[in-house]
Amino acid sequence: MALELEFKISGGDFSNAGKASSHIKKMLKQLNIDAKSIKRVVVAVYEAEVNVAAHAWDGIVKATIGENDIIIVVSDRGPGIENIEQAMQPGFSTASKEVREMGFGAGMGLSNIKKNTDELSIESRVGEGTTLTFRCYYS
Repeated sequence: MALELEFKISGGDFSNAGKASSHIKKMLKQLNIDAKSIKRVVVAVYEAEVNVAAHAWDGIVKATIGENDIIIVVSDRGPGIENIEQAMQPGFSTASKEVREMGFGAGMGLSNIKKNTDELSIESRVGEGTTLTFRCYYS
């Protein structure tokens, strides 16, 4: 019995980035998932939400909550990632000056997602968008 959730994200809308992670956190707490696992999921989803707000025109977060794990798919329409390996390096950022002035865009998003998930796949097409798929197992 999987529970499916879906959230829309608008590019540039930092005030709503975090709504998906917050809602997912509440759901996982209600399901009595352990706090350490919840924290890992919330950090990864939040980082992905902020990446969409910072870099894309819009995107969707889809969460499938299972008995032993959660699978998150974040897909966006945007410029895509030219060099995924480079983008995975902590501190590498293509964020605009405006995004950085708001306190985002430090280049830790993808590396934090990788650090907090058990499986991560990134697919990107330049000029079209990016899809992140990640999975976290519960302790």
